[in-house]
Amino acid sequence: MRDHPGPGDGWVDERLQVGGTSVYCRRSTAEDGVPLVHLHGFAISGSYLMPTARILTARGVNVVPDLPGYGRSERRDRVLDIPELAEATIAILDRLEIDKAVLVGNSMGCAISLEIVHEAPERVHRLVLVSPAGGVHNQPLGRALGQLARDGFRESMRMFPVALPDYVKFGPLNGLRLFHELTRFPSLERLLHTPVPTLAVLGVRDPLLPPPDRIREVARLAPEHLTVALIDHAAHAVNFSHPVELAGLIGVWLDDAVDDSSLLPDGVRVVSAR
Repeated sequence: MRDHPGPGDGWVDERLQVGGTSVYCRRSTAEDGVPLVHLHGFAISGSYLMPTARILTARGVNVVPDLPGYGRSERRDRVLDIPELAEATIAILDRLEIDKAVLVGNSMGCAISLEIVHEAPERVHRLVLVSPAGGVHNQPLGRALGQLARDGFRESMRMFPVALPDYVKFGPLNGLRLFHELTRFPSLERLLHTPVPTLAVLGVRDPLLPPPDRIREVARLAPEHLTVALIDHAAHAVNFSHPVELAGLIGVWLDDAVDDSSLLPDGVRVVSAR
């Protein structure tokens, strides 16, 4: 699956100077609507987010950066932690002159998004959290590593040639350090206190997240502006494996129409929408 945007396909690639570092960024050329900014997980670039981003270009400009130190972006002298990656993302928004965006995070990208909305809520129009790992369910680290290993066997085989070069380039020690930080990030607590409309999307087969019964229990605690949805047969990398279902759900949610189940893609279930 091609990631690199090419002439005439509605995307451009560009390099931005952010904090003295060259950051690689993919951007669709549509200009209407609130921009959607897609944030990748740990040790991987934004390549695997492109299937969903490409479908969502009909809603306006989509931005898919490789955060500093990842993918085609310049490496830093050390690995940035989640708050620093949030700060770098805000700097990318500034560089692109995006005052407010819909953030679409996956895995660690959810933690980064939650950090941004916690520190700078005025920059976030809405929040989409796909596979928001982190917290007690992923502790201790040994348990989380087991969950990560199980997920590897549940992902699409097409994911491996996309992800493996990124993991190798990032380095196993760097990946382990950042994954450990992700397991300690209070995703659930932040999720239940987001100050903007938020959509949490969970794959039913994702071993890094609590089982569906626990998710429904948590959903009952959700504030009025939080919508929780499940995607059947999906594991952790939903943005890559189920882009049609995810993009369709995001579109219906952005249109404030998730209460109408007839508009939801097949295999998508909303368990909390208030």
